This record gives sequence, structure tokens and C-alpha cells, in this order.
Amino acid sequence: MTTPFRLATRASPLAMWQARHVAALLRAAWPGLPIEIHALTSSGDQDLETPLYGMGNVGVFAREVHAAVLNGTADVAVHSCKDLPTTAPTGIAAPVICKRHDPRDALIGATSIDALPQGTLVGSSSLRRRSQLAALRPDLRFTSIRGNVQTRLGKVAAGEVGATILACAGLSRMGLMRQARARGLDPHHELIPAPAQGALALDHRCGDTRSAVLLSPLRHHDTARAVTIEREVLAGLRGGCSLPLGCYAVRAGVSWQLEACLDSETGIRRVSLQGHAATLPQRCLDALFSAP
Repeated sequence: MTTPFRLATRASPLAMWQARHVAALLRAAWPGLPIEIHALTSSGDQDLETPLYGMGNVGVFAREVHAAVLNGTADVAVHSCKDLPTTAPTGIAAPVICKRHDPRDALIGATSIDALPQGTLVGSSSLRRRSQLAALRPDLRFTSIRGNVQTRLGKVAAGEVGATILACAGLSRMGLMRQARARGLDPHHELIPAPAQGALALDHRCGDTRSAVLLSPLRHHDTARAVTIEREVLAGLRGGCSLPLGCYAVRAGVSWQLEACLDSETGIRRVSLQGHAATLPQRCLDALFSAP
């Protein structure tokens, strides 16, 4: 194999770690495979002032890496799966989903949600995280912060905010869980993570047989099934990554357990269901919109 296999990714430190991780998995599966990483600046990374929920569109972290694949600059796009729109762009095949890392959210700034001082200012641009935290602690105050993991941790360290919430997977990948004194939050009783949080997605051009073959060993079937459940709920709500939806599926023996939480005009609604993977998404949507 002499033709380089080209991976497109966002240029942030976390995204670069993810691309290098995928490259290592590919080299383990295909010894001798030459790999190139092409780093790009996404729309979401260019504008660090506007909260994600104010950008008014979906796929702000995926558009440029998809474009690189479609125009032939790269063979594969590497994404945090939670950043993907629920409908793939024309010409992009269904993604390969890698084994999920820790799906939980992490609290930085206190040992627990209950331990946050009264009226703590929490820095987060995520409507999902803000709404679930506010439901648990109505006294908390919120402000939007953007930037990479180190930037947001720095705002807590400098006292600009009293606490923040970040994904455990991102902190672990960057080796920052201990340094940040991060505390993982229970997805069943505290914060329900975003759909597909902690999973990596790899997609390529439709009809690109070489890429499909090279990526096939990286597919993790249980993670793909869980992510499909979660993203079908998201698609049913016609939402993007800024929708205040928490949705987390995990295998429970021969069936699946699904936790979901949605903040809407009628208030916050949380549901817990167990059953067959094929029926859970619609059951979840029905429960989220049923009378309390």
C-alpha cells in the first residue's frame, strides 16, 4: 500500500488527538499503511463568540472536513460523532462508528453538583447542560464560554467562572481528568450526555471501496447500535448539536436501556425506558411529548 490514506480533521488539539488515535488504529489493522492527517479550521472554530445555539444551523464542526472528502483533498473525515448532522451530506456514506470512550459529562470546579456554592456562575454554552443543571440546582447562574478544552479549564482556574462542564472523553483523551479534578456525572441520575457523546465517527465518499475496506476493522457494533438509537431520537426532534437534548443508550443484557431529557417550551422532561433497539427511539419520542 503506497498511496497515502488521508484523514481530514478539525485543527483543535482534541480533534488532532482523535485523528492520531484513528491513524494508530488503522496502522494496527493495516501494518505499513501510509497515513496523512489534514487539519482544517471549521466554521464552529472560527467564531468563538457566538454560542452554538445562536449559530442557527447544524454541522458547524463538520462542514469543512466533509468538504475536504467530497472534493478529494482527503479520503476520510474524522469527527466527534456528536458533532455530525443526523442527515449525511449528499455524496457521503454512512459513518463507521468506533468503540465509544467514556460518554459522561464531567464537572470541574467542585466535588459534586451539591457541593457547588449557592449561586455559582457556571460557564457553558450548552443548552443541554445548562437546562439539566438548572433543574437540579435552580440557584445556579450561567454564562456562555467557548474555546478548546484548555481555554475553558483556564477560565475556571482564573476564577472567571466558578465551574464548567466538559465531556469526560475529551478530558481523558487529553490526559486532563486528574489535573482538572474532574468528577464524572452519572448519566442515569445526574446529567444525561449528548447523543453519541464519547464516540468517534469516520465517513468517506459514497462508492469509495478502498476507504470502506480500510475502515471496516474499526467499526464497533455495540457502539454503533447505541449511537443509532440516540441519533434517531435526535433526528425525530429535527434537532442539531445545540438542541437541549440528553440521550444515552446502553446495552442491558439482551435489551437496551435509554435515558433521555429534553428542555422545551413546556418545561424539562426526563424519561427512562428499556426495550428493543428498533422500537426505543419512537417510544422515547412518544414519552417526551406525552402529558406529564
